Amino acid sequence: MKFSENWLRTLVNSTLSSSELAHALTMAGLEVETIEPVAPFFDKVVVGEVLSIQKHPDADRLSICQVNVNKVLGDERLQIVCGATNIHVGAKVPCALIGAQLPTMVIHQTKVRGVESHGMLCSTKELGLSEVATGLLLLSDDAPVGADFRNYYELSDKIFTLKLTPNRGDCLGLLGLAREVAAISAVKFNFPKTEPVKNKISGGLIINVEAMEACPLYCGRVICDIDLDVPTPTWMVRRLERSGIRTINAVVDATNYVMLETGQPLHAFNLAKIAGGLSGTVCVRYANSDEQLTLLNGQNLVLQADMLLIADEISPLALAGIMGGSESRVEHGTTSLFLESAFFDPKIIIGKSIQLGFSSDSSYRFERGVDFENTRNAMERTTSLIISICGGKAGPITEVKGKLPLRDPVCLRAKRVKRILGIDLGESKITELLQRLQFNFSVDNGVFHVIPPTYRFDINIEEDLIEELVRIHGYDLIPVSLPYTSSDMLPEFKTLQTPSRVRRVLIARDYQEVINYAFVDALWEKNFANNKTPIILKNPISSQMSVMRSSLFGGLISNLQFNLNRKQSRVRLFEIGNCFIQQEKGYIELEKLAGICYGDRESEQWGVSPCSVDFYDIKADIEALFWPKIVTFEAVPHPAFHPGKSGLIQLDGKAVGWLGELHPLWQQKADLPKSAVLFELDLDALMIKILSTAEKIAKFLPVRRDLAIIVSNNISVQILLNGMRALDLPSILEISLFDIYCGEGVEKGTKSLAFRVLLQSAERTLTDVETDVVIEKLIHFLRDQFGAKLRS
Repeated sequence: MKFSENWLRTLVNSTLSSSELAHALTMAGLEVETIEPVAPFFDKVVVGEVLSIQKHPDADRLSICQVNVNKVLGDERLQIVCGATNIHVGAKVPCALIGAQLPTMVIHQTKVRGVESHGMLCSTKELGLSEVATGLLLLSDDAPVGADFRNYYELSDKIFTLKLTPNRGDCLGLLGLAREVAAISAVKFNFPKTEPVKNKISGGLIINVEAMEACPLYCGRVICDIDLDVPTPTWMVRRLERSGIRTINAVVDATNYVMLETGQPLHAFNLAKIAGGLSGTVCVRYANSDEQLTLLNGQNLVLQADMLLIADEISPLALAGIMGGSESRVEHGTTSLFLESAFFDPKIIIGKSIQLGFSSDSSYRFERGVDFENTRNAMERTTSLIISICGGKAGPITEVKGKLPLRDPVCLRAKRVKRILGIDLGESKITELLQRLQFNFSVDNGVFHVIPPTYRFDINIEEDLIEELVRIHGYDLIPVSLPYTSSDMLPEFKTLQTPSRVRRVLIARDYQEVINYAFVDALWEKNFANNKTPIILKNPISSQMSVMRSSLFGGLISNLQFNLNRKQSRVRLFEIGNCFIQQEKGYIELEKLAGICYGDRESEQWGVSPCSVDFYDIKADIEALFWPKIVTFEAVPHPAFHPGKSGLIQLDGKAVGWLGELHPLWQQKADLPKSAVLFELDLDALMIKILSTAEKIAKFLPVRRDLAIIVSNNISVQILLNGMRALDLPSILEISLFDIYCGEGVEKGTKSLAFRVLLQSAERTLTDVETDVVIEKLIHFLRDQFGAKLRS
């Protein structure tokens, strides 16, 4: 919102300077975005009156003017050569005297085509008021000759631009701002009194409000015999333009002026365009499905059933609270009008700007709430201005009133104020602040019963009032104090580890952490997680972020593309983040760890030949994360992975994650030169830690036996290892695979597996007999359970 500082100071005489006023408003919650001067610096420019004009003897486009500047230089007249086409005898214009410093030049006495010129008559361009000018700036006939033009035109004024929060609709008018400044500065607020206009016309239009819940207050009045040929007064034009509103005609300007002054939007209809004229009917109703309306901005609108209208007996006239219709606008030739001032429920107006694709000054105010106690007063003020400028006769105000919003008292406890703010304002200070805010209240045993004003829709609970108190008291007056609290050390559970330890392990293994949005593309969920029922956002920030993720893979693949596009050929990334899964009875949120590896196993160097990272490199990283716990891997397909290079990660028989190489189809769609390896783990599975236990160190040497068997290709090594370890035979220290062979000498459909078996006793050296007994049990188990044969 823009406003003129001079206009504000006519309503409240604050002693604060412009910068102090801006700071005070900002600290009170009314942020001042900018303060701009109305005009650049210039001096020695006065109001001059053209007394006579002669043609220049040597130039067809120049004139020699005698200009009265009220004897400023000791002479009544100045001779000035001028080339403007709109100059005429009697015109009053800005006159720059010799020595005047204008924004782009300094005025000197000079000769123009042999004729002396003692100054310059100025346009808005020379004065820096506009970038383009078609002629001199012509002033009103009552401009005082010889007066300092800068003072006369109020060019020392400043334009404030406020960035108001949606709850402060009361400050969308100069009266509301002045009320705020008066409360902040503890000065008197000069509320302008408007006397009711005398009725000189009997009767008026019939007003029928069908949608009473949407429009609980509607005021209308007829004004006849106006003259729209009268120009809008200069003072009003200046205030409108400095508030960012262009002038149209005196009636429209008057309604806009009162809107800026009071915050109450008004609208004037051409009475001749209303069906029935003085005996017609104005109706406030919802639109019918087959109706259309051409608005003032030229938009031809097909009306919807939820749109509130102002209509006559035949057709719509305006979109209530938003914009008037083009057909009934007040324009040149209008002699009678119907003036409207109303209160529309904010819920009816909210959202219409988005629906229509445009906003208006009226809708901006109505959707935030206007003061319904000022509705009639705003009409009186507008009527008074119109009649004082355009003449005319006013009829009586027709008012239709329904159920207006209730202003229930809000209780404010002095003890609660102290507890919330941390300072003791005391009852006397609270009383003073509420009086400065012009709130009506009563006090009973330290409890203030405050009735919120009709212009404050944002005061509903006790905390709202506490906020008002501290705003006016001043946030910067609250003393700075360091918080005091006891700091007890929290217990550390030895069986739990933190995500920071997981991060350290991965960073030590050359990974880098990334953080991605939890909102992802729905296509990612379908491709990488086969999630056909993702959690859909009601109001996504973009179409590519429309669902909640159930897997971290999509974000990591996007990170990989980002890095490859910036010539990073080796990428190792991980992320710890929340994933969201939809279930029949609601949603569950899981914290997961995922990683992606791409490119060479090692950074480029002279001592190691380039070798691409593979499935088993990442498998080693996962085992390092879980150590000393042992995880197993089972070949299970996953939608994101290559069908033959995908594994389910299990811990103690429970699935805890996935590991695999990216599916060739997704690799092609992501435009990756080669495949990447990914993994994803449930973070909870990593948080349980196994405590180390001390065991006696064996003094005797271990015994190694190698066991080579032939089994079917369908039997996995992991199943064999799990079975042998489950026997829990005494003295076995380790069983591990060290060789796999398929080829010559091995029957087709089978494979040769060689296991290393380490045996050791802490009490004695094992004999060959004891060792053979253990090995024989393993051989019998493998033969009976899996049909294994010893390889000869």
